[in-house]
Amino acid sequence: MADWRLIPLLQASGEVQMAIDCWLLQQHQAGNLPPILRFYTWSPVAISLGYHQRHYPAVWQHLSWQGKPLDIVRRPTGGRAVLHQGDLTYTMVTSGLSGSRVEVYQQLCQFLIEGWRSLGLELHYGQAGRGYIHNPNCFATATSADLVDTQGNKLVGSAQLRQNKAILQQGSIRLFPDGDLYTRAFNTPAPPAATLPAALQTEKGIDLLIEALTAAASHCLGAEFVTQPFTPSEWQAIA
Repeated sequence: MADWRLIPLLQASGEVQMAIDCWLLQQHQAGNLPPILRFYTWSPVAISLGYHQRHYPAVWQHLSWQGKPLDIVRRPTGGRAVLHQGDLTYTMVTSGLSGSRVEVYQQLCQFLIEGWRSLGLELHYGQAGRGYIHNPNCFATATSADLVDTQGNKLVGSAQLRQNKAILQQGSIRLFPDGDLYTRAFNTPAPPAATLPAALQTEKGIDLLIEALTAAASHCLGAEFVTQPFTPSEWQAIA
């Protein structure tokens, strides 16, 4: 089995999280780090823009959640805007995968399907075509890079960046979205959320989900995960 680094769950601002992901990609590409899997949440709540998404509604600059303004940050990956409230984000950094972009997405997303299946929820890939680029909101459509439940409710939206042979894949798992905030952000009713297994609707739900997804990733990727938080010198390099 190949050694992967598993970085423990981290809550931080969008600016910090995106700086981390860019640094991880650079270090992996340089041969300084093994493949990486990490999970994180956003504080304060944020909207992340896809790398090529140049325009967004002015109202986003005035949105707030629980008395705090929303951050607006840009991802290094493509795709459309994602509202990061009530979600869990994953990042994978790896290299050496072959195949088309869709094939690589599906290689890397297989752990999500198997992990959620172990929790009792079946997912499959979305069917939306290129028309999604005209919608500023990632979760309004589900492409072949995204995962939906059997009712068609989108649970996971993923986006990717390739640099030479290295790949950065980021994905948002929509768990406990606030419909009112979604409507204020996108001026449209929130799409139905997937019904989560009862075990995840508890205080330990996030931990159980990460455990299930990590076990599935180990199986799907042939990975031996070594848990390692960031060291002080790594935090300094990221900053």
